Amino acid sequence: MSAPDLQPAPSASTRRVSARVGGIAESATLAVDAKAKALKAAGRPVIGFGAGEPDFPTPDYIVEAAVAAAREPANHRYSPAGGLPALKEAIAAKTLRDSGYEISPADVLVTNGGKQAVYQAFATLLDPGDEVLLPGPYWTTYPEAIRLAGGVPVEVIAGVDQGYKVTVEQLEAARTPRTKVLLFCSPSNPTGAVYTPEETAEVGRWALEHGVWVVTDEIYEHLTYDGAVATPMLSAVPELASTTVVLNGVAKTYAMTGWRVGWLVGPSDVVKAATNLQSHLTSNVANVSQHAAIAALTGDLSAVAALREAFDRRRRTMVSMLAEIDGVVIPTPEGAFYAYPAVQGLLGRTFRGVTPTTSAELAALLLDQAEVAVVPGEAFGPSGYLRLSYALGDADLAEGVGRIQALLAEG
Repeated sequence: MSAPDLQPAPSASTRRVSARVGGIAESATLAVDAKAKALKAAGRPVIGFGAGEPDFPTPDYIVEAAVAAAREPANHRYSPAGGLPALKEAIAAKTLRDSGYEISPADVLVTNGGKQAVYQAFATLLDPGDEVLLPGPYWTTYPEAIRLAGGVPVEVIAGVDQGYKVTVEQLEAARTPRTKVLLFCSPSNPTGAVYTPEETAEVGRWALEHGVWVVTDEIYEHLTYDGAVATPMLSAVPELASTTVVLNGVAKTYAMTGWRVGWLVGPSDVVKAATNLQSHLTSNVANVSQHAAIAALTGDLSAVAALREAFDRRRRTMVSMLAEIDGVVIPTPEGAFYAYPAVQGLLGRTFRGVTPTTSAELAALLLDQAEVAVVPGEAFGPSGYLRLSYALGDADLAEGVGRIQALLAEG
């Protein structure tokens, strides 16, 4: 019997892709959205619940500001890497208006969308081996950005029985001497959970007591329902200002996902270092997009109110329909535009000859048999869940969830 043909591990000189980048998983949400769009282009009537993207056009007054900016020759040139001064001032004014505390425009870094703000925050704060407490279910990009920065994501999972919100007891149990940062996201992607003001303050005081930095993602701040309040971390615990980085952007609030404007706010030394990084990484955000963001932030919030009203209607429809499916447990989301049903009760059952045992297998079944694209829980933490965005038209939403109901009624 011959010896097995063992292939040696690639050396650093022969490895074609670096271990650091090669170890990154692709964005599961974008992958699901791309697959749904490809199937639709091929003629299949797929309905996609994958992407976290409002289906509304960007408000006209914002578009018009961009058109005017595009005609201005000054905007055809480089601008400061950290952002246009007028936009940084608008972000400072918006922070005071919406969050209730003052910041200096000098402590703002304008980034190419929220994802760049996430990455640069961790790249600036973390040294190799530093741990980041990552409450889950979590947005699929967080752990990859942490790993890229050399950090170690430490999952702290809150199940459906907790309304997907972690407790300080769980955080304390996960804290080690290597813990440097806590990631906090409320309203949450993927669950739509919103921490109460008291819960936010409790988490913030815990971080302050133990010297843990907070990176708080507040991009869904204006999308809350049923009287829920999105409490800014620094409003709840102002004493955290020297050890907190706030992430935000215009994408969700103003239906501007494609304009790619986000920002981070933090202590002066952190923002200066992150700006230095960006000066080498991308330089400035596109000037036309920055002027569009200025118009968004300096305008009133009437367009946001209309967006929220539509999302609220769709939210109630989706939750009501999902709750009718035997084996599904669906907490009512109070924020963002996602439903996150627990589907453990469906696993192990047979539907059209297929017996899914994981939520990834269930999502594949739904795409193949019902022509509905959802994101499985594996993208956000443990298996046994699905994420469905309700940021799509009312008719498509009802049709898509109706298809899910029909398929799962057969098991």
